[in-house]
Amino acid sequence: MNKPPSTPSPAQPPDDKASAAKDGGVIAVTRALQLLGAFALGESHLSLAELSRRCALHKTTVLRLARTLAQSGFMVQRDDGDWRLGPAAGWLGARYQAGFDVQNVLEPALRALTQASGESAAFYVREGNVRTCLVRVEGPQALRHHARMGEGLPLDQGSPGRVILAFSGEPGPVYEQIRQRGYHWSIGEREQGVATVSAPVFGMHWRLMGSVCISGPASRLPEARLEAMAQTVVAAANQLSYALAGSASTQAPVVRASQWHP
Repeated sequence: MNKPPSTPSPAQPPDDKASAAKDGGVIAVTRALQLLGAFALGESHLSLAELSRRCALHKTTVLRLARTLAQSGFMVQRDDGDWRLGPAAGWLGARYQAGFDVQNVLEPALRALTQASGESAAFYVREGNVRTCLVRVEGPQALRHHARMGEGLPLDQGSPGRVILAFSGEPGPVYEQIRQRGYHWSIGEREQGVATVSAPVFGMHWRLMGSVCISGPASRLPEARLEAMAQTVVAAANQLSYALAGSASTQAPVVRASQWHP
């Protein structure tokens, strides 16, 4: 008896290993995000060759990615052939900031802290293994410390990152001391000649949102001055905690010395 012809098996999908990054992500997506991240602060446009160099990708790959991103408005090609970020990239950033209620809560609070301290004020959040400045209000002084919003900075250098680590439960005597005091200051730890003092900001149910800090030149902010300004920063952090939690209730925590434990 003749056997019926076997049904051909469906075509197998291409090997996922060819399109997956080592961490399980998709290489094409990773490369597209790399392309968006190639633009430095203040750069309005980049050539295809420069994008290729910065991303270490072939020009044809960069062109294909850029055209795909342009279809969704994340990149735009100029008349001269250069590429710039598109409006969708701006909307994405705006949505990110809206998650922290920047316009209604953070900016007014930082402005008030700047007026109270006479120094620049900023709010930092944790993004993976780095901290980024989400919002910053410049102080009135002619000589002041400048920080770029969105730039990834080390968590273990500078008081804003140290505070985030401490109230994320990082072990060690340094972080235990920060938790006991409810704030931390540093001089020249990440950047020579720069002094900062920071305190944690929480949302509902003690969810750590980030850290608020004031910063300025070390010549104007010696140890004694930082200690004197610490409670002003803590008070601002507590007010932010209330605002971001939605109301001044018992669910919105107030940081006091010796109160917080991981």
